[in-house]
Amino acid sequence: MVGVENVLRRLKEDRAKHHDHRMHPIELVAHATMEVRSAILYATIIIVLVFLPLFALPGMEGRLFVPLGIAFIVSTLASLVVSVTVTPVLSFYLLPSMKSLDHGDTKLLAWLKASYGRSLQAVLKRPKAALAAGAVAVLVAAVAVPFFPKTFLPPFNEGTLLIGMRLNPGVTLAESSALAQQAEVLVKAVPEVVHVGRRSGRAELDEHAEGVHVSELDVGLKPASEMTRSMGEISADIRTRLINLPAAIAIGQPISHRIDHMLSGVRSQIAIKIFGDDLDTLRGQADLLRGKLAGIPGIADLEIEKQVLAPQIKVSVNYATAAQYGVPTPQILATLQSLVEGEKVTQVVEGGRRFALVVRLPELSRSLQGLGQILLETPGGPIPLSKIATIEDSDGPNQVSRDDGKRRIVLSANAQGRALSEIVEDIRKVVGESKLPEGYFITLGGQFQAQEEASRLVGLLSIVSLVLMFVVLFSRYKSVVLSALIMANIPLALVGAVLGLWLSGQPLSVAALVGFITLAGISVRNGILKVSHYINLMRMEGENFDHKMILRGSLERLAPVLMTALVTAFALAPLLFEAERPGTEILHPVAVVIFSGLISSTLLDTFLTPAMFWLFGRKDVERLMADRDAGAL
Repeated sequence: MVGVENVLRRLKEDRAKHHDHRMHPIELVAHATMEVRSAILYATIIIVLVFLPLFALPGMEGRLFVPLGIAFIVSTLASLVVSVTVTPVLSFYLLPSMKSLDHGDTKLLAWLKASYGRSLQAVLKRPKAALAAGAVAVLVAAVAVPFFPKTFLPPFNEGTLLIGMRLNPGVTLAESSALAQQAEVLVKAVPEVVHVGRRSGRAELDEHAEGVHVSELDVGLKPASEMTRSMGEISADIRTRLINLPAAIAIGQPISHRIDHMLSGVRSQIAIKIFGDDLDTLRGQADLLRGKLAGIPGIADLEIEKQVLAPQIKVSVNYATAAQYGVPTPQILATLQSLVEGEKVTQVVEGGRRFALVVRLPELSRSLQGLGQILLETPGGPIPLSKIATIEDSDGPNQVSRDDGKRRIVLSANAQGRALSEIVEDIRKVVGESKLPEGYFITLGGQFQAQEEASRLVGLLSIVSLVLMFVVLFSRYKSVVLSALIMANIPLALVGAVLGLWLSGQPLSVAALVGFITLAGISVRNGILKVSHYINLMRMEGENFDHKMILRGSLERLAPVLMTALVTAFALAPLLFEAERPGTEILHPVAVVIFSGLISSTLLDTFLTPAMFWLFGRKDVERLMADRDAGAL
């Protein structure tokens, strides 16, 4: 676009000359293309550089955004190749014969240039005041960033809700299914619900095996265009309807649940893990902490991991007595296991179905008295189990969970009606004030932890990108001042990006950070095109360093800068206006940041870059002018 616009501008200037002084079209197109080629090349290199941090993102965020970086870089490089090869050839064949070359600018562009010219002249008369206003805007935007709610990924709208219900382990399948059926009826009464699917328990070979005490409801919702309430309001309505059921309720979405599970091992946004050695102490500390956390505003679905004492029959072998009878302990355990749990002996085939035939003791024989009468083979003949073992009723934990080899219990929770980052701050205060027995400690995990780690990594790598960007600009202009002047477009873009996030109600997520990265490269491009054109006007066309030259260069670069901004905005329109549609959640914050930042960067750049060039650029430009061997910038 920049190349074609420059060719058109040069053709119009050439058409205004006398016929004897006109250039041959091929020479003119080549000259006009070479005039902007260097600027296009360096702008493309910088856009590629700013995307490098994406390739260092680990884990899930890397899986999501690295393909975006690859697609952007490949398409940008392909565009560069086309712009320096195919575009000049097509310009030579198509543009010189255009009838509109004999006419000036369109009425809209002429009005824009006239209005911009008057405004820029006013700014150049008082450049320090304009820079001070721009600096204040940047400062306000930078100060506002820490106050944004933070999250790992933007809120999803999958069109489906997943409701988890957990009863105490040990309940029967019939009881669990009956309670889940009650919940199903209550959820169906929500106006936005279309259908509800239900399942209780999961098979042992399932990747996410669960006991029959766990039920899940898959809730289908109306299309986003037909809903009058947000997903948060619908979830809050469902929680209110299910609050009286004797079960721990957790509401999320299928993909969101999987993401939470991969991040922290818990299907909730927040996972609070208490580590220690004694299970009874862990359960007690979890109950105390739950009572303190329940008062935090915005916390929802707060529950303790279902570690309860389940009834057991405990068999304690007397090793000395067993040795007297000549019975090895492994033989006792193997016999008990095969008789109590059962042993598969064959398969029964009925038509196309196959069933395992399992032989085990009947229910009565697996009781306390029945187990004592089990006969074990010994060298002296069979003896009952009660002669060499003590059999008693007892209880024990239904499960023992460990992380990194340490016993732990988990409190899980979700956020409702309040920013996740704010809730986590309150949780950290409560945890910090909680006193634990010696050897016990608490860790926090979940989406917020992944967001903090990703933000820290992106921030560090972005600094590296900025340094590389400065090196590229310095290699081009041989000037610290001019390089910094061009990079000043980055904070100018921050103003609009922050305002756009605030107006759209988006939290500060990894997706928004990716948008900032993209915006940095695009905003610097405008500065390169403008500053290079100022220098080329002085070097190639004999202009002086004055207001007239800056005004001319700014007006001649107004059209390509506005066109590139408009085209980018039109390309982002589907992502901007389809925010509620499933599948656009990840890229919607990226589009919001780029679109709003591009507006502020384009508007502020058109006035502040000329003002900064006028205030700080004279000395370095004069030094560049002294280098007679240099070509077009």
